[in-house]
Amino acid sequence: MTALLHRLWTEQEAQDIAEYAVMLAVILVVVIGTIRLIGSNANNVFSNVASSLQ
Repeated sequence: MTALLHRLWTEQEAQDIAEYAVMLAVILVVVIGTIRLIGSNANNVFSNVASSLQ
């Protein structure tokens, strides 16, 4: 087990995978935050349009 951890710690390929995982996590946080912000605003707009049509 320690050999595996040592290999993952020292190999460049494993570090690249970790960097990609961090970048993916940051991108997901930004996308989810944007969708939540746009979603709530879009819901308000559609509600206002529906109420003014009636």
